[in-house]
Amino acid sequence: MRATNRGTTGLKPKRRSEDPMRAYDNLPAPVRAWLSEATLPWSPASCRKIVRRAQARGEGLEQILARLDRAEQKTLARDSTYAFAASKAATPLTHQDRPT
Repeated sequence: MRATNRGTTGLKPKRRSEDPMRAYDNLPAPVRAWLSEATLPWSPASCRKIVRRAQARGEGLEQILARLDRAEQKTLARDSTYAFAASKAATPLTHQDRPT
């Protein structure tokens, strides 16, 4: 495990194939706000993938943000370096609970 500008995490890093700033700018504003407050260092491409799948299912913005919250909780539960992951996964925060 190593500390980088992504923070200390045991999750495997992934290579980028696009400009992350352009991908971030192309996300809807509420998703960008969620991303800026996320506990983990999410990539814009990962968020875009979740958003597109949810939109294809006809989900609205609230449902998309809830889906992002669930994905983050699931990832936190997998990452053993976060001591609070187990308790957070048991009582997940929603985007509405996050400070603004």
